[in-house]
Amino acid sequence: MCGIIGIVGQQEVTPRLLEGLRRLEYRGYDSAGICTIHDDRLDRRRAPGKLDNLSRRLDADPLPGTIGIAHTRWATHGAPTEDNAHPHATREVALVHNGIIENFKSLREELATRGRVFESQTDSEVVAHLISEQVEAGVAPVAAVAASLKRLHGAFALAILFRQHPDLLIGARLGSPLVVGYGDGETYLGSDALALAPLTQRIAYLEEGDWVVITRDGTQIYDAQDRPVERPVTVSGVTGALIDKGNYRHFMLKEIYEQPIVVAQTLQSYLRPLEERVALPQMDFDLSSIERVSIVACGTAYYVAMIGKYWIERFSRVPVEVDFASEFRYRDPVLPPNTLGIVISQSGETADTLAALRHMKAAGVTTAGIINVPTSSMAREVDLLLPTHAGPEIGVASTKAFTCQLAVMAALAANIARDKGKLSAEEEREIVTHLREAPAAMNAALAHDEAIQAMAHTIAPARDVLYLGRGPDYPMALEGALKLKEISYIHAEGYASGEM
Repeated sequence: MCGIIGIVGQQEVTPRLLEGLRRLEYRGYDSAGICTIHDDRLDRRRAPGKLDNLSRRLDADPLPGTIGIAHTRWATHGAPTEDNAHPHATREVALVHNGIIENFKSLREELATRGRVFESQTDSEVVAHLISEQVEAGVAPVAAVAASLKRLHGAFALAILFRQHPDLLIGARLGSPLVVGYGDGETYLGSDALALAPLTQRIAYLEEGDWVVITRDGTQIYDAQDRPVERPVTVSGVTGALIDKGNYRHFMLKEIYEQPIVVAQTLQSYLRPLEERVALPQMDFDLSSIERVSIVACGTAYYVAMIGKYWIERFSRVPVEVDFASEFRYRDPVLPPNTLGIVISQSGETADTLAALRHMKAAGVTTAGIINVPTSSMAREVDLLLPTHAGPEIGVASTKAFTCQLAVMAALAANIARDKGKLSAEEEREIVTHLREAPAAMNAALAHDEAIQAMAHTIAPARDVLYLGRGPDYPMALEGALKLKEISYIHAEGYASGEM
C-alpha cells in the first residue's frame, strides 16, 4: 500500500516530508519522491529503491519550499523506475496517488488524442493531465479538481499541488484512506495518523468521496456531491516517536516476540475470569437471532475467517460462509435476514474488504468488524467493533495481528454459541481457561528459537515446500505457506491433508 504525506507549512517542508515517508516504510514500497513549489515552479526529486536513495538525492540537490507532497510507491502500473515514481507532474499540476484508476486507459487515449504527452506508464499520471488540461484552459483549480474527480473510476487518495497557487493543496479520497491534520498555523494530509504523528495529533478522517481544499487561510472539506461539510477533529493518540526495532534485527521478528503480550492484552477485553465467561462490547442486536454468518477478508485475515468457520459452526451450529473480499461482490451473494456479516482487517482500510462491508450494509445485514485500528473506515462503519489490541504492525507480513484476530474470533464464536443456547456454563469455563493459557503457550513456543533457527537452515535450500493440515490446521497450513512465500520467496503451498 502506497504512502502519502502533504504539508502546507510556514517553514521548510522537505525534511519533514522525508521523515513522514520513513514512518510509512512499513507499508512496503519500491520508489519514493517529493515535490515542492518554489521559484514559480513545481520541483521534484524522485528515486527508485529505498528512501536512502531519495535522501542522497536531496543531499546532493536540496529541495526548498514551504508547501509540498511526498509519496512511497508500490508498483502496480509500470516498473519501479524514476519515471514511474510519484509525484507525477505537468508544468501546472503535481500530484501523488494511492489506489488504482480503473478507467485510466480510456482517459489516457482521450488525452493523447488532444496532444497530451505522457512520461510514465502509470495510471496516476492520467489524473495529473486531466486536471492540468483544465487549469491550462483557465479553469480554477478547485473547479478543475471537482470536475476531474467525477471522471475517475476505481480507488484513489490524492494530494495535488498547483504551480500558480503556492499556498493551495487539494486532497481527495475514494476507497483509499486520507486524513487531514491540523497544526499550529500549518495543515497536513496523510495516508494515516502514523505519518502525521510528529506534526500533529489533531486529525480529521475524510469520509468516502470527500475532498478537501487546504490553504494558509483555512481548510474546507466537501462531500461527494460537492457540498461543504464538517468532519470531527479527534486526537489520534499516536506517538510522535519513530517506531523502532529495539534489539531485534527487523520489525517482523520483534512483532513475532510481541505476540504473547498483545494476545494477552486483547483477551483482557473479552474474558471475564472471575465470572468464567466470555463477553463482547456492548451491542444493539441479539446474537441469538443470528441464523447465518458471512465472513469476508483478504490474505492472512482470510485464513482467520476460515478458522472462524470451523469454530462458529462447531460450537453454535450456525452455518458460515467465507469469501475472499475481492470476490464477494462479484458473485452476487445471497444475504438473507438474520445474517451476521463479519469483516476482518488489520488496518480497517483494506479496499476490497471495505467495499464488501458496504455491500453487506446496503443489503441490510448486521455487521461486525475484527479490526486493529479503531479510527479506521471499517471501524467507524460496522455495527459492532471487535477491536484487536495488537498495536501498530510495522512488518509487511502480518504476525501479531493474525494471532490477535484469532483470539477475538474465538471469543466471538463462544459468545454466539452461548447466546444460541449451544454452550453450557462448563464448556464456556473450559474455553475461558484455554484462552487464558494461550499467551503462556505462545511464550513456550518462542523459547525454542535455537531449534527453529536450525530447522530454518535445513529448509532454506528447498525450492518447493508443502504444508499439510486437517480441520482448523488446514487454514493454518495455508497461512504458513503464505508466510514462507512472502518472506523467503521459496515456493510453498498449503494442502488439506486428505488431498495428498
